[in-house]
Amino acid sequence: MQDRTHTAETEPGDEVTVAGWVHEVRDLGGIAFLILRDATGRIQIKFEKDEMDDELVETGLEAARESVISVSGAVEEEPRAPTGVEITPDSVEVIAPADPELPLDPSGKVDAELPTRLDNRTLDLRKAEVQAIFEIRSTMLRAVREEFHEVGCTEINTPKIVATGTEGGTELFPITYFGREAFMNQSPQLFKQLTAGSNLERVFEIGPIFRAEEHNTPRHLNEATSIDFEGAFCDHHDAMDVVEGVVKAAYEAVSEESADELETLGLGEEGDSEFSVPDGEFPRLSYEEAIERVNATGELDDQLVWGDDLSTEAEKALGSDVGGHYFVTDWPSEIKPFYIMDQDDDLSTGFDLMHPRMELVSGGQREHRYENLVEGFEQQGLDPAQFEYYTKMFKYGMPPHAGWGLGGERLLMTMLDLDNIREAVLFPRDRQRLSP
Repeated sequence: MQDRTHTAETEPGDEVTVAGWVHEVRDLGGIAFLILRDATGRIQIKFEKDEMDDELVETGLEAARESVISVSGAVEEEPRAPTGVEITPDSVEVIAPADPELPLDPSGKVDAELPTRLDNRTLDLRKAEVQAIFEIRSTMLRAVREEFHEVGCTEINTPKIVATGTEGGTELFPITYFGREAFMNQSPQLFKQLTAGSNLERVFEIGPIFRAEEHNTPRHLNEATSIDFEGAFCDHHDAMDVVEGVVKAAYEAVSEESADELETLGLGEEGDSEFSVPDGEFPRLSYEEAIERVNATGELDDQLVWGDDLSTEAEKALGSDVGGHYFVTDWPSEIKPFYIMDQDDDLSTGFDLMHPRMELVSGGQREHRYENLVEGFEQQGLDPAQFEYYTKMFKYGMPPHAGWGLGGERLLMTMLDLDNIREAVLFPRDRQRLSP
């Protein structure tokens, strides 16, 4: 195999060796065209049968779709070609032949159901639309990291194998750890709090979380990417400021840097709908205001009352009424986790960030007082002794702190208006899917 010297983005006059996948072959009799595809795009290879070696023509035109090939030759201008240039080949080498019977069509001309796509994800990722999603995901996560650094955060990595669950309960994946029972971590919650209690003060993590919830919906996963923040000497208002900045930074980066990918997904200026960066401050509705606005829509069969959680239907009604990202604040203490600090006997400092389609973030100021924290464990029915590694650190000068967790796939799903959260993950894990 000759070394690749150029990608599909070549210029007339170049002598090149390109390599990629056979996207399609069009045989018009005396002349034929092979479209080669790589990460940068597509380029046309022209075969003039009467003027070329028969073996070279046969090698190129008999290569099955999705075979990996290498082509060497001269690049010439051709306005009728898909990219305005084409290669007249001197040599063609089939590096890795593909089975002619493909389980799905990477060209996108024939649609495939999502389960088939996920069963054959490598082929699916060769489709321009799918590739665009993950190019945008990469841009989004890089922008998130940059924004965290802008607000003085240090990136951390917390354990994913733990002795106890973050929130207790049965929603844990047990594993055997050298003869002992352990679990896959539900959240970096406890560890990021402990780290924020050090001189690092402001920390963030982007990493996997595992929840053994028996959901089977278009917006739930059992392994997800959590974008987490925790800040010492922060209250819940500070934490909301940070997450609003992070979400806006992600949108702005995608808008500025991913125009081609957005166009591919039909979200550009020429698309079916236009991608827009959230404008202005996100409204901050109290829980009480949220319930009143939901009830006023008349969309629910039964009116919400104080203490009710917001159902999917309620979220949909409120999201339609607000029309953009918004916070729900001042939740009843009884609804929020025990480690969320209360403002008074009835209200917590907990908040959620909502997109009109779904919840993206849960957060709040944390309880930093040792006695109150232990009491919270007991009220939750958890044995504080099992969490001593966590609780004892609150005896040694734990500052007030606040934070949140943002679902990475949910952020991408709502940003790109994807139908199913599994489209935002390379190899999703849910109740049915453990492979590939």
